[in-house]
Amino acid sequence: MAEIFIIGICVILLISYLFDITTKFTKVPSVIFLLATGWVLNQVGGLYDIIVPNLNVVLPILGTIGLILIVLEGSLELELNRSTKEVVKKSVLIALIPLVIIAVGFSVFLHYEWGLSYKQSLINIIPFCIISSSIAIPSAINLTKSKRQFITYESSLSDIIGVIFFNFATFGTVISLSGAFHFAGQFMLMLVISVVASLILAVLLAKIDHHIKYGPIIILNILIYQISKIYHLPALIFILFFGLVLGNIDELKNLKLLRNFRFTKFNREVKHFKDVVIEATFIVRTLFFIVFGFVLKTEDIINVDSLVWSVSIVIAIFVFRAIFLKLGKMDMQPLFYIAPRGLITVLLFLSITPEQRFVHLNESVVIQVILLTTFVMMVGLLFEKKGKQEIEEVSKFDEDNLIEE
Repeated sequence: MAEIFIIGICVILLISYLFDITTKFTKVPSVIFLLATGWVLNQVGGLYDIIVPNLNVVLPILGTIGLILIVLEGSLELELNRSTKEVVKKSVLIALIPLVIIAVGFSVFLHYEWGLSYKQSLINIIPFCIISSSIAIPSAINLTKSKRQFITYESSLSDIIGVIFFNFATFGTVISLSGAFHFAGQFMLMLVISVVASLILAVLLAKIDHHIKYGPIIILNILIYQISKIYHLPALIFILFFGLVLGNIDELKNLKLLRNFRFTKFNREVKHFKDVVIEATFIVRTLFFIVFGFVLKTEDIINVDSLVWSVSIVIAIFVFRAIFLKLGKMDMQPLFYIAPRGLITVLLFLSITPEQRFVHLNESVVIQVILLTTFVMMVGLLFEKKGKQEIEEVSKFDEDNLIEE
């Protein structure tokens, strides 16, 4: 039995790798194939009466590790300098404002229409307001550099802002001004911890000569994150900060503390570390979406009663996305379509206690919103040819100039 299980995991990971490769050509997000694969495996298992242990227990564990790795991978890609100032500013605004408007708007509706408290309303609606970087970033592979950069910034920031907002909503018994100040204090404490821990880990990465070094650094990230969560601190700030420090260490060359720092060697170590994080993220993300697809119930996917809620949420997502992309003077094609929900939505939804859940925002709505937003993204990307053409034109232009010279 163990041999069959190991062979099955290996085959699934190799199939997922093929999905990642074919995404460049088919423009169909690999998450669609992963969810479908998991669902098909469940149906086949049911036909042959194969007993499978309860995988719902595994989902939050894979989701948490996946969240840490995805945010770390995204933050390692973020460049903070003058050339990226404008795209960072637009990314923050487009990630933050629609999230807050949708969350607050639906919360007011749930409060007056269904009698929920603002706290409970926010807890239930915030998971649907967050763009999934685990789906958005890999799906933007065929876009031009500027569009890929925007998607990376926006989706990563949406993850982080959304989780912090969710932590604030779940903090204490009620949402109040004193609670806000207390949470702000915890936020500042987490910033201090992040600065100190990030610099220590960065030095460790540069100084450790042992042949095993990247694994312990990733494990320390997960450990610090989980300990921070126990004390109800906004732990994702640390992951973001650590990635930003590693990815932008050259910007700190003028600090006296780092005067004797060997930046050339460190940049080489960061590149290797980034490669390890990308590989680990691929494995965890694959397992998460396969397991999620496996535990999907067919009746939840086609639940007509939930469609009103899921379609309303999806419409709100894309209406406000269109408005703020226009206000930000961003190219609508294909950025308008890239607002998928995924791992973060599932993870936050699973963390809502049963007594806090709103009966109508259930598993069916979560599944339908993820599938609808991913399908919209897939359709938008299918008609996106400009990115590849621009890359080819730039390459051809550079080659022609070289020939002329």
